[in-house]
Amino acid sequence: MTATPITPTMPPAEGCIDTQVFDHVLLIGINRPAKRNGWTPPMFKQLAEAYTRLDDDPDLRVGVLHAFGDHFTAGLDLPAVTEYMKRGEKAIPAGLVEPHDFGLPGYRRRTKPMVVAVKGICFTVGIELMLGADIVVAADNCRFSQMEVQRGIMATGGATLRMAERAGVGNAMLHLLTADEFDSAEAYRLNFVQKVVPAGQELEAALAVAQRIAAQAPLAVVATRLNVIKAVEQGPLAAVSEFIETQKRLSNSEDAAEGVRSFVERRPARFSGR
Repeated sequence: MTATPITPTMPPAEGCIDTQVFDHVLLIGINRPAKRNGWTPPMFKQLAEAYTRLDDDPDLRVGVLHAFGDHFTAGLDLPAVTEYMKRGEKAIPAGLVEPHDFGLPGYRRRTKPMVVAVKGICFTVGIELMLGADIVVAADNCRFSQMEVQRGIMATGGATLRMAERAGVGNAMLHLLTADEFDSAEAYRLNFVQKVVPAGQELEAALAVAQRIAAQAPLAVVATRLNVIKAVEQGPLAAVSEFIETQKRLSNSEDAAEGVRSFVERRPARFSGR
């Protein structure tokens, strides 16, 4: 991890999302630690703007979502978001990348990889954001809970889709319907997280994964990610149908030529994303 310190700004009362760039990685920090990073409408809007920046900036190749303070998030700040929910409105303006990434009409879908570092309390929307990402690194002190039914509402950020997809219907029902708490070991068993590390090392480990991804050919990374998502959402045949054209496009790129040169010259490749 770079020696440059990751320092938050002083957040307003409603919280904010901080962004910092390390080489080709965009660090996206949840910044409302005084309220255990409880989510407010301005935070959702700023998060979508950060995800959109990641997709639109050609110099950025990977995002890392993390949080300041001791906890990833205690979930929704219900008093702040209840009126939006009652009106059936989203706090995210149309046209941006929707961070939960399930293809809502009027919103863009993310194309570049997202790695998430979670720690401490990770409730409701925190679980849904990490399940909507690509790779999750969890501290060993995490406490997870999808507790919407305990508040008289339903999880609508993707948990009802992705918990069953990752862990099977029975395991999804166990945690969705009981609103129980579970730890990092259980999240790992259920395939909700991909790595568990000692508390305090989760951001360093997530950034190391992101930097490894950023060192690969960007066009190939995006194409690979999107093909996996297509296979999950539309089935293997839909993904296979893209193989030939995608490989043809990638094989004619400057990065593919660089990949061959680096192989012949026995050196690390220097990819440009073209």
